[in-house]
Amino acid sequence: MKIIDKLAWIEIKNKSILSTKSFGKTKCYIPGGKREPGESDAQALCREISEELNVELDPQTLHFIGSFEAQADSHPDGVSVKMTCYTANYTGELKACAEIESFTWLTSADKDKISAVDMLIFDYLKDQQMID
Repeated sequence: MKIIDKLAWIEIKNKSILSTKSFGKTKCYIPGGKREPGESDAQALCREISEELNVELDPQTLHFIGSFEAQADSHPDGVSVKMTCYTANYTGELKACAEIESFTWLTSADKDKISAVDMLIFDYLKDQQMID
């Protein structure tokens, strides 16, 4: 089984989670991405969020939420994605950049709009009473 290793930034406001939609995609995804060689979780996540949403995460405030694994969206069966999730404070104003077409705030009622691994994350956050 192949595993795609990714990092995700959990940003919650008013019991909703920040999600992004990339150009050419139909589903929304929690923002983040893959490490480049030699990057730590903090370095990779800070770089990805800066590229995608034009804000700077404060690496000193990174807080591990959990790791979640499920079938990778738009990949053959047997390819899974592992999302290692963190919260962090940020500075700047959110703006869709690079491959990100738009961003939105979702709740657990929006599961039809997200990937399988994001569903696991949404369920966890709802169980923790962090999102509606």
